[in-house]
Amino acid sequence: MERFFKPKRVRSGESSNEPNISEPVQNQSCVELNLNDIVSDPGLRKSVEKFDISLRDHVRREYLTRGPCQPIGHMYPKTSFGKQHRSFQDSWYQKFVWLEYSISKDAAFCFWCFLFKTQNKGGRYAEDAFTKTIFNNWKKAMERFNKHIGAVNSCHNDARIQFESFQDQRHSVSNVLRSCGREIDIAYRTRLTAALDVTRFLLKQGLAFRGNDESTSSSNRGNFLELFEWYSQRNTEIFEVVNQNAPANNQLTSPMIQKDLAHACASEITSVIINDIGDNYFSLIVDESRDSSVKEQMGVVLRYVNKEGRVIERFLAIVHVSDTTSLCLKDAIDSLFAQHGLSLSKLRGQEYDGASNMRGEFNGLKALILQENPYAMYIHCFAHQLQLVIVAVVKENIIVSEFFVYVSMIVNLTGVSCKRRDQLRQIEHDKIVTLLDSGDIISGKGKNQETSLARPGDTRWGSHYLTLLRLSSMWASVIGILGNIQDDATTSDNRGMARGLIDRMNDYEFVFALHLMKYLLGITNDLSLVLQQRDQNIVQAMSLIDTMKSQLQDFREEGWQIILDEVNNFCELNMIPVIDMEDSIAIRGNARRSRRGQTITNFHHYRVEIFCERVLGGDWKKPSSMSWWKVYRMIRSNMEQLKLFWLMRWARSYSKNRKKRKM
Repeated sequence: MERFFKPKRVRSGESSNEPNISEPVQNQSCVELNLNDIVSDPGLRKSVEKFDISLRDHVRREYLTRGPCQPIGHMYPKTSFGKQHRSFQDSWYQKFVWLEYSISKDAAFCFWCFLFKTQNKGGRYAEDAFTKTIFNNWKKAMERFNKHIGAVNSCHNDARIQFESFQDQRHSVSNVLRSCGREIDIAYRTRLTAALDVTRFLLKQGLAFRGNDESTSSSNRGNFLELFEWYSQRNTEIFEVVNQNAPANNQLTSPMIQKDLAHACASEITSVIINDIGDNYFSLIVDESRDSSVKEQMGVVLRYVNKEGRVIERFLAIVHVSDTTSLCLKDAIDSLFAQHGLSLSKLRGQEYDGASNMRGEFNGLKALILQENPYAMYIHCFAHQLQLVIVAVVKENIIVSEFFVYVSMIVNLTGVSCKRRDQLRQIEHDKIVTLLDSGDIISGKGKNQETSLARPGDTRWGSHYLTLLRLSSMWASVIGILGNIQDDATTSDNRGMARGLIDRMNDYEFVFALHLMKYLLGITNDLSLVLQQRDQNIVQAMSLIDTMKSQLQDFREEGWQIILDEVNNFCELNMIPVIDMEDSIAIRGNARRSRRGQTITNFHHYRVEIFCERVLGGDWKKPSSMSWWKVYRMIRSNMEQLKLFWLMRWARSYSKNRKKRKM
């Protein structure tokens, strides 16, 4: 070890009895081999381990050049073994080519073990016999020679393999691997890069990887394998290292490899998101749902401001939860934050739906997080609040709720089969052609497109608005397809349903509800679309709510005559009987009053019971339990609370800064 370290100089004043601490030699001079150290006699040699590590291969080559020490014809001295006298025999060289004889020690040695002795196999005999420990028991020579050779995995046979490889380095396994390693490495990297490119494309497009039948005889082996094959066919460099040109155990197309590549991409993307957040504040958006295998999953989205000052929303992870209790969700969020190195103290916003386990005041997820971080303000999505209020208002009014039931029945009956959809499109197409020929409508880019009735969704009432628009524009075509169903349906149920829907569509009350809800949903739909835009802030959202309030107030005061004129014109155009507002009708929904013969006018029914009292809420200052003013009041109150929270936060921060400046 002294060759690799230089002694530390002892400073004056330090005790010379202290041990010298050696320091590594940074710039070690090149060591040259002294040929005088290469001795032919095995009894006088210096072991290979005593040479410098950079010279050992050179020493082995020198000994290989000279060969084993086998003094054939030498007069070997005889040694007495009892009454017998034995000596070394020249014939042993032919049977054991590794055998050497030391004239100075009168002992036998192993040439192979001297050059390539393995230190970690066998016992003391396997390590030192025929190398360091001399052997001259000629009486048991053959027995000891065979014992030294040993089994297949003995130290001697390991030395033999290394000797043969070192002797023929051009054809040795290590040399072949070394020469081919560069080409193999390049081919592997090319194949891996191609598989990674395919993985990134499928992940970006949100496409499935696997196929139903991935066998070689399949016509469609799945997106990953088919795209990988397509990619290799158009790139010669990739084609030469994949599929049949790649090793069978290194194709990089197995399902496990596909999962590993997808997980690697997910880890890299997550790392980029976490690094982009850094030590800044962020908000948390959480929603829960079930997958196709009926497992509860929690989707986590982070919202933050990046270094460029832009608001960014990034999907972080989907976490499987055993149940949807607030404690379980809180534990899952804590584990996710710990996994990605996020701190709950940096959380400044929470956004969930209106479920009790999420926004509960005492035991909800919102409350649990606020206990640890009081600055994590909870925000209920304003667009979601708007949808919830609309649903509540619609369900509160019997006439409007019944109207949407009939609308759903019309959409389902006319679009239940492809045949009926095609008939509806054809009838609408013929109507448009007729109107174009007569000049009632004009053609142009984006006009008179082929449409069909949109199916309304239960959770998004913006889809109901689109359904009402399509129904009013395709009114005659829908009546026509319902007439065809009434005449051609195979079952009496469908014929009866079609007839009932035709009668309902020809009713004035149905048309009135259609135009009224189309106008009201149009106002709320514009607000909902604007609230869902990413560039909206709290000030703009409050301004939009005020704008919606003004629109509803104007409609309440001046919209009656507008709606009435639109309904009457629509009825005259589609040959629907127009009622007289001064006619009397029996009171609906009250059996006692109906039996007593109490009546009301059509004007009172449509103006008061539908237009004012049920839908708009008679007085803005004293709204009904569920009215359209509830939309404004609920969302506005939440915004005011949020605004007050941040104003108080800013005031406290401003007060602290002033105190620091005075100090």
